[in-house]
Amino acid sequence: MPLLRKLTMLAGAAEAARRYVRANPDKVTKAANRAAAFVDKRTKGRYSKQLSTATQKVRTGTNKLAH
Repeated sequence: MPLLRKLTMLAGAAEAARRYVRANPDKVTKAANRAAAFVDKRTKGRYSKQLSTATQKVRTGTNKLAH
């Protein structure tokens, strides 16, 4: 049963995250951009294309959930 309990907790956390994104899409997008900029600086631009793709997907996802 411990696995089922963990999955239930994970589902609850995912739902809480969805609610937060629906309520605060701008904050989520801003946080993702800041995180990407931090990682890009630390990796000296090695993964900038992947980070750009990831932040674009965050923007797309927040727009879908917000509307």
